[in-house]
Amino acid sequence: MSLLMDSDVHAALNIHKRPEVLRDEFLDYMTFRTNRRPLFDEIFGPMIGLKEEWAAQGATPEELDFSAFRYRCPLRESLRIHTGARTGLQPQLLEETADYVITRDWLGRRTKRFKGVSSLSHPLDYPVRNADDWRRIRHWYAFHEDRFAPNWEREARAARARGASLQLSIPGGFDEPRQLMGEEAVCLAFYDQPELLMEILEALAQMILALLDRIPPSVGLDVLFVHEDMAGKSGPLAGPEQVQTFIAPYYRRIWQRAQSLGARLFLQDSDGDMRSVIPAFLDAGINAMLPLEPAAGMDIVTLRAQYGTQLAFWGGIDKYVLLESYDDIERELLYKVPFMVRSGGCILGLDHRIPNGVPLNNYRYYIRRMWELLEPARL
Repeated sequence: MSLLMDSDVHAALNIHKRPEVLRDEFLDYMTFRTNRRPLFDEIFGPMIGLKEEWAAQGATPEELDFSAFRYRCPLRESLRIHTGARTGLQPQLLEETADYVITRDWLGRRTKRFKGVSSLSHPLDYPVRNADDWRRIRHWYAFHEDRFAPNWEREARAARARGASLQLSIPGGFDEPRQLMGEEAVCLAFYDQPELLMEILEALAQMILALLDRIPPSVGLDVLFVHEDMAGKSGPLAGPEQVQTFIAPYYRRIWQRAQSLGARLFLQDSDGDMRSVIPAFLDAGINAMLPLEPAAGMDIVTLRAQYGTQLAFWGGIDKYVLLESYDDIERELLYKVPFMVRSGGCILGLDHRIPNGVPLNNYRYYIRRMWELLEPARL
């Protein structure tokens, strides 16, 4: 039996874009220094099965890999520096049926993924339950020189020469403990094991700061990226108090060092309704967010009115409207696009993966209408 990893599933969902927005324009736009041209992106691409649906509707090969569609998105390169857990564990296939796959992943967790439905596996158990468990695996987050990929600096300089912005991704202050402990355990640990969470975040911070210290100022850094995914429709799994007490100190230390290397954008990725914790994250250094799900109350027009130039956006267009009529798509675009084009600091795009059931003609209409609204703004 072959082991189909989450990475293999995501590779099958890959899309091909032609980034054309170079570093200075991208950073100036997202930090509200200039607003010359609006930006437009397809952030995540299709859900599993949508490409097959579109193929049955007559999509061309170029439409299936999305190269037929035009966007105006930034040229970014990630620094080849490993900031996550280095466990030495290799994924193993434990069980496979016609419906699902159970594996043991790189963190030693048993995980389950349903075929043809999910692009990510769901953990069934976790390596950390208490401080003793954590101390047994703390070495996964130790600093080592081999966290830097071979030739990483030469590749970074070449990317910079091409006009790309340089990005470093760091473990989330909520997401990484969640990966180690599970959502319920982390939420309880805010109250019954706070010292454990502090230990985990301190280890992460020490490792990342040591990595940042090795980046030459002549290479620099433009974007610090953090993945949290800590909210649903009913709100975040950590409130303002928990963010301020646990996560914000971790963010601030790293962001301060990143800024000394020239970083200008601190971009956070979290689904769901983050409204109650936005002020706490702004205070921690975050100045851009994605994907801003309208179904969870994250209305970019309302949020822009509230936060002005404190917070840039990436996404914000309701993906579910593409399941509806042309008139529904039109209302969504007319409500958001002209306003956000005028205000700047927003890379417009769907708020997550394109849902199954979206007709190919609806996506074609969405792309065409976006450009008809964006093009008059070109200078």
